[in-house]
Amino acid sequence: MSEHETTTVAGAELRQFVERIERLEEEKKSVADDIKDVYVEAKGRGFDTKALRAIVSLRKQDANEREELETILEIYKSALGMS
Repeated sequence: MSEHETTTVAGAELRQFVERIERLEEEKKSVADDIKDVYVEAKGRGFDTKALRAIVSLRKQDANEREELETILEIYKSALGMS
């Protein structure tokens, strides 16, 4: 294979990767917009969006990780006189 053919093949493959990434970035933006719309809708129904975000974050963690974090938070709050 000549250098030109190798460069052309590499360029074509690189273009495919870039185009895939661009499509996925566009999909990610669309999903992010949909999530934002759900939070706006929830806020309109009287729900606290900060609390909703916290719950979503907590639900992503496994139970042990969540329990450990809650324990550490309680220790820190107690040390700061926030309990």
